[in-house]
Formats: sequence, structure tokens, C-alpha cells
Amino acid sequence: MRTGTILRTAALGAVALMTATACGGGEGGGAAETGGPAPADPELTLVTGVYPLEWLAQEIGGDRVAVVQLTEPGMEPHDLELTARQIGEITEADIAFYVSGLQPAVDEAVTQEASDKALDVADVVELHPAGEDGHDHGDEEDHGHEDDHGHDDDHGHDDEEGHEDEAEGDGHDHGDFDPHFWLDVDLMAQVADALSARLGELDPEGADEYTANAEAVSAELATIGGEYEEGLASCEHREVVVGHTAFSYLTERYDLEQMGVSGVDPDTEPSPAQIAKIADFVEEHDVNTIFTEPLMPRATAETIAAETGAEVEVLDPLEGVTDDSPGDDYPSIMRGNLEALRTALVCS
Repeated sequence: MRTGTILRTAALGAVALMTATACGGGEGGGAAETGGPAPADPELTLVTGVYPLEWLAQEIGGDRVAVVQLTEPGMEPHDLELTARQIGEITEADIAFYVSGLQPAVDEAVTQEASDKALDVADVVELHPAGEDGHDHGDEEDHGHEDDHGHDDDHGHDDEEGHEDEAEGDGHDHGDFDPHFWLDVDLMAQVADALSARLGELDPEGADEYTANAEAVSAELATIGGEYEEGLASCEHREVVVGHTAFSYLTERYDLEQMGVSGVDPDTEPSPAQIAKIADFVEEHDVNTIFTEPLMPRATAETIAAETGAEVEVLDPLEGVTDDSPGDDYPSIMRGNLEALRTALVCS
């Protein structure tokens, strides 16, 4: 991790490159890489490091906002380390749009170089405590937390062993909160409104356009939410075994039970005892599918599947878009995930 001094030095050295890169052009992490050509003459430049925020920014910003993506396509976003040019992009952007705790390199760069331009999702919505899910596995602790949907959130941990490993520290410790809020469409709509308001403050002439775009995004998110409600209402199973516990927002919202091979961070290596525990869970609950992800290895999931007779399929946490994703943008991947869940859970 770079120190603040190095960050400032690197940023100053990169400012000269900003004319070419602020709109997402050139090599490395621009809007053109995942979301099509950047606007030719944007009013604002926004920088982000994770795909769902890039999608929101492009949909709401339209032709008035150039979106710079810091994470290369196909790269695990937790692993992001910033180049000098990317630090310069953060420094020069009008908005640094991020989720604190997801990408430590981005957190530090924003703190050091762009704190006055930050739009942190953690300041917009209430993130779940790490490890919290709609169901527990023996931990009956009442957190006494009222979540954004208005129901009592008194759930325990998905997998106590996995969270103990996480607490001891790995390469991608998210800290106390789970950043994967984008799997809850209501929270995405809240963030869409907040982004629209910030864009309108910085570019008053475009405020009406940003508002209209945010309303369109919210309507699409509501449609997706309705499809999930209907599609998962009647299923033979409610248990979902996943590669890492990135799906708490989704499983809580739709009354599913999540069991993770690893914790919130995908690089947390499960112990043999934890793998055995998951295999027992799979057999006990007659789980027929072990879900893996496009950006993580399949080996552990395949081991458990081989021991239990389950299949291995993809459930995408939407941390990035790859050839293995069940779609090519946020709405289509969310719908692809729904179909994967409906098949695995035998929903009618």
C-alpha cells in the first residue's frame, strides 16, 4: 500500500496526463473498456473502481459525464493497486464515486487527494455488518438492527469459521461492513438518487437530465426487484451455497439462506474443517448446486461438488463483467443470477 506522501507525489506526476485520460481514453481503465465510448465533450468527470457504480454513473450521467473505471476488465476489484496515472485521475476528477472498505487503495487515494470530491456509498445507505445475512447457522445473537426494508434484522453469521478467518486478516479485509450493497436493488435506487443530486449540484444545467435518468434507472431496478420477488416466491429449497459470502444483501431480501465457502473476501482460504462442514450442509439440505464466481477459482467448489454429487454453476456478485458473466451489464447479469437461482432452488 502506498503511503500518503507517495500518493501525493504520484498524483502530481500524473496531472500532466489528465488531458488524455480524464475522459476514459488511453490505456488502462477508461469508460470505453466496459461501457462504450466516453462522451466527446463531457461537463463532468467521475472516477470509480467497481462495475456497479460505473454502470450507475453511465446510466445517470449520460452524455454529460465521462466515467473513468480504475479496475481493468477481468481483474478482481479487491486486488486493485493504483498507478501514478490513476491517482492523477482521482485527483482531477469532479467526483470520486466509491464504497469505502471495498478497495483500500481507492480509499487511501480519495482520503489523500480527493476528500472534497468524494461520494462514498457508505454515507448514502446503511451497509450491513460483515457476516450478517438473512439466516444464521447457530448464532442467535440479536443485533437489534432495523434495516432499510423496515424489518427486524436480528440475524447471525453465515459461517462462523469463515468470519473468524476474516477477522484475523487477509489480503482483502473489508473491515466491519459488507460493501456488496448493489445486490439489493432498493439500495441501488437510493444511491442512484444521491448520485443524481450530486451531479446536479456540480452541473445545474444538466440537473433535470440527471433526475430523469435516475428515475429511469430506479424504474428498471424496481422491475428487476419484482421479478426476483415473483421468481423466488415458491421454491423447493432456500439454501444457497456460494464461493464467498458476497450475497448477503440478496439472500436477506429474498428470504434465502447463504452458506459461503469463504467469507466476504474471495481470497479467504477455507480450512479442511470448513470444507467438510459445507459438504455436510450440502448433503443435509439436499443442495444440488455449488455456486462459484467469474473472478474466482472453481477448485474448492468442484471439490465439494465431487464429494456431494452437486453441480457447479456461476452466481455473479457483479464485481466486474467477464465472458463468464451471465449477461453483459448490470440488469442482464441480475436477471441471469435470478435464473441460476431459480434452477438451483427448484422454483415454480
